[in-house]
Amino acid sequence: MKILLVSPKIIKDPVHGYVEVDEKILQLLDAPAIQRLRYIHQLGFSYLVYPGANHTRFEHSVGTMHLAGVACRQFGLEEDDRLLVMIAALLHDVGHGPFSHASEPLMESRLGRTHDDIVGITETQFGALLEPLSLSPTEICDVVKGRHRLSGIIRGDLDVDRMDYLLRDAYYTGAPYGTVDAHRLIRNLHLTPDGIALDENGINAAESLLIARTLMRPTVYYHHVSRIGECMFQLAVLAHMETGPVGGFERFCGLDDWECMHELKSSPSSLTREITARLYRRQLYKRAVYAGQDQVNAAAFQNGWPVERAREVAGEIAGRAGCHPSDVLVDIPPVPGEMSLEVQVKNRHTVVGFAELSPRLQTLNQTRREQWRLGVYTLPQYRDAVADASAEILHIKKPTRQETLF
Repeated sequence: MKILLVSPKIIKDPVHGYVEVDEKILQLLDAPAIQRLRYIHQLGFSYLVYPGANHTRFEHSVGTMHLAGVACRQFGLEEDDRLLVMIAALLHDVGHGPFSHASEPLMESRLGRTHDDIVGITETQFGALLEPLSLSPTEICDVVKGRHRLSGIIRGDLDVDRMDYLLRDAYYTGAPYGTVDAHRLIRNLHLTPDGIALDENGINAAESLLIARTLMRPTVYYHHVSRIGECMFQLAVLAHMETGPVGGFERFCGLDDWECMHELKSSPSSLTREITARLYRRQLYKRAVYAGQDQVNAAAFQNGWPVERAREVAGEIAGRAGCHPSDVLVDIPPVPGEMSLEVQVKNRHTVVGFAELSPRLQTLNQTRREQWRLGVYTLPQYRDAVADASAEILHIKKPTRQETLF
């Protein structure tokens, strides 16, 4: 009798090395909704700052699935639970629109959902593939949304999603701040009835993750050039939507980056075409105002501004500065929330909160608040006029300067 040996599918990943794909997951990996992620930039327009930042949501999804498998083995989960968590990790980003988080604010305002609301995609595009595995689309979505007993593995304070994207984003940007010892951290995690707990031997690894999150935020995720690119893109999309494209914004969110840019380049809107051409040529708007919390009434901007509100105020600023509304971009992200890290830390004698053992947490939270910036961007010739108008309308104080005593 001849025995046929089936070799597992192996993917060579630059971050994790050789990633083995479970045979039961292979059909999901080859599904069009997952393959589309090959053409969605992980970091939106960060490639305008870091030329190497061309990695994709596909790579990140595979990496998250891999680390989820490592965590499942660490926790000794049964096969059914392991498969559930790994598939949820693979699918967790299928709801992203073009250029990832760049299209997210528009998705929220126009469609009332975020990228992790994947129930529709999971049911229509993965339902038939999940049925032979005795997995329901609803349960997959519950894990992704944080409503399942196993959600903490891919969505929590110390989740594998965050571990992968910090490592991956640091690798591709070259920024030396995303160092996380993911495997040591996972080895020191425990799955309890109350969620994820951390062994005291993993405190340093957990702190490295928090430090990486804090340092990567201004350097990569909220770099002003990335934010300018995103704001220009959103302006181009809004102008394009006014032309009434077939399928509206729902269809637009299903495009990949290249399809999206092709549509914007050939839009009936001259403004859309102009902004898109500027993005291609990297002829970006410039900073007119870049203000921290000490220069504004932070309470007024605590939750950030939706795109529509930002465009409305951009029009007011442009009117006072004597330029066109499309010449001004207003970017007001939410003030960073506290990194509370609600995980419990276990030692030989007791269980305590992470904050009790890590005095760095308070310092890191203060640093995050100080990193917040309100941005107003415009074309170079309008910088001074827009800066003055922004200061009046947004009540921005001039930055204070301390002279050094040394």
